[in-house]
Parts: sequence; structure tokens; C-alpha cells
Amino acid sequence: MKTLDETLTMLKELTDAKGIPGDEGEPREIMRNYIQPYADEVYCDNLGSLIAKKKGPKSGPSIMIAGHLDEVGFMVTRIDDKGFLRFQTVGGWWGQVLLAQRVTIKTKAGDVIGVIGSKPPHILSPEARKKPVPIKDMYIDIGASSKENAMEIGVKPGDSVIPYFEFTVMSNPKMLLAKAFDNRIGCAIVIDTFKHLKKIKHPNTVYGVGTVQEEVGLRGAKTAANAINPDLAIAVDTGIPGDTPGVTDRDALSVLGEGPQIIIYDARTIAHRGLRDYVLEVAEKNNIPYQIDTTAGGGTDAGNIHISHDGVPAVSITIATRYLHTHASMIHRDDYENTVRLMVEIIKGLDQKKVDSIINC
Repeated sequence: MKTLDETLTMLKELTDAKGIPGDEGEPREIMRNYIQPYADEVYCDNLGSLIAKKKGPKSGPSIMIAGHLDEVGFMVTRIDDKGFLRFQTVGGWWGQVLLAQRVTIKTKAGDVIGVIGSKPPHILSPEARKKPVPIKDMYIDIGASSKENAMEIGVKPGDSVIPYFEFTVMSNPKMLLAKAFDNRIGCAIVIDTFKHLKKIKHPNTVYGVGTVQEEVGLRGAKTAANAINPDLAIAVDTGIPGDTPGVTDRDALSVLGEGPQIIIYDARTIAHRGLRDYVLEVAEKNNIPYQIDTTAGGGTDAGNIHISHDGVPAVSITIATRYLHTHASMIHRDDYENTVRLMVEIIKGLDQKKVDSIINC
């Protein structure tokens, strides 16, 4: 592997970490270690979301920026008599991307390697071969000879199962391939935003959050937002690109490498008009490339943040990411760098007067 710079090393550590919804301890500790030097306080809410606080004047506004710690994965539900593991998806999966993929089972005795299997096509009817295998008919093979053997290895119902894929810098070094870019990339952007803000004077109290359980209903965003009660919020996540074969501009508009996506509408949030317009103004003023997009079939943590307390103006800023909710997703490094630039400039330009004008109600 090529020598990784500081940013790539952080991205590798975050994406290699194993953390499905409800079991985010590993990525949380990595995020804590990276953000601690740039924060005045770092703590967790009772559900497990990490909250880093950079204090500003008491009279200044509070700004929440959030990425989520969890990744889609699975949970062991039972072990059959032959030692094969039955499992439940945790987060959204498309069955066609699962078969023959390697996974890691986290047990108290250590990590156990497995592979997702199903009945082979050679013994299926011609009609059955034409249909995708239902996830309920899949299993995980850990090479155990029996239920007792699997339990001796250390596997138990309730254990987390995580997709396996190693962080990779591709032949084009701008293109990065990894599991869990959704949404460790958001956590990395929060970290780097704090790093840049450490040297900049501004009148805001900034909360950098790594939320838990986003993939199963934006749950950590709800508890974290209620704990913080911010004046404004930005959810940093991944988004759908439209630059792969078969995708038209009626499906998705964005292109990898053309800048962060400003999401004006998704299934959980209509971007706050005042905050959206401010973000676009900042991008244009600072010559930061951006893409405007919608995601009718998905959502981000903004969905729960914006309806916390008496309402929080919120917007989602995302990075176009190919192959979401699979073992391997792809991003463009320029999009990462430009999103960090945008986040820093957004916060630099905020004060109580600007926040009041954004809310304008």
C-alpha cells in the first residue's frame, strides 16, 4: 500500500473501524481521539453519540455539525444445528449485493471471519435462478462444524456482523474506496472542521457530533439535538451521484469531484430556506464548487435535528458516494477537501446577527 498522508490515515482508521447501529464504540473512540485536541469538552449522551464542544462567547449562537458513526451491517439472530449463522439486517440492504461477501463477526472472544452464502444456483429451478435470493434465505458460514462448535468459537446471537473491506487508494489517487464512507466521511469532516477552526476567531459555540443509530431511524440525532439545543444545524453525510452507467439526470444529478452536494429536499427534511441560501452564498463568495441536489428516497440526521425542541433550522451537506450501502463505496478526495472548506467558511461567517437574519421569523 502507498504511504498515506495524515488525512488518508484518519479516513482509513475511521472506515476500517467496525460499528453497526447500537455498537458504535470502535469508531466513536477513534473520532474522540482525533477531535479531542481541538475541543474544549468531549462527552457522550446517554444513547452513545459523541459530542465535542468548542466554546464561544455566552452571547454567541450555537452551531451543531453532525456526521453519524454507524454503518449498515447485520446481527446474528440464531445458530443452526450445522453451525451456520442466521442474521438480521441492521440498516438498509439490497439483497443483490450480499452473496459471497466477506463479513466480520464481533464476539467477546475476538473477531470471527465469515462469508454470506445461500443455496447454489446449480440446484435451483430455471425460474428460481432468474430471481434475486431473498435475504431471509441467506446465512453466514464461519466454517463451523456444528452449533456447539460455533459457540465454542465464541459466536452468540446478538453479535454484530460488519462488512469487510480494506481502505484503498485507487490508481487515480483522487478516488478512494472503502466500507463505511456512509458515514465516517461525515465524522472526518467534523474532525477536520474543528481542526481548522482551532486557529480562527469567531463568536460561535460549535458542537461537533458523531451520532449513533442513524441507519435505523436517525435516533442518535434526536437525543444529541435535544441535549445541545442548537440555533442552527448542518448534517454532513453521503449522497447519490448520477455519474455511473444507466443513471440519468432524472435519477441523480451530481458528479464525483464537482463539489459538495447541497440537499434542498429529501424524504425527511426540506432544507431551511434561510440557511440554505446562506450556505450557497458562502460557497459562491469563496469560490467553493458545489452541486444542488435532492434525495427523494433517503434522508440524513437533519430529519430529526430540525424538529427537536421548538425547531432548528437545518440543512444537509453531502458528498457524492458511489455504491452506498454495500461493502465498498467510492468518493473523490476533492469533494472531501471542498466540503471541509465550506464548513469552515460557513461557521466563520456566522454570528448572532447573521443567525437571526437566517431564521427571520
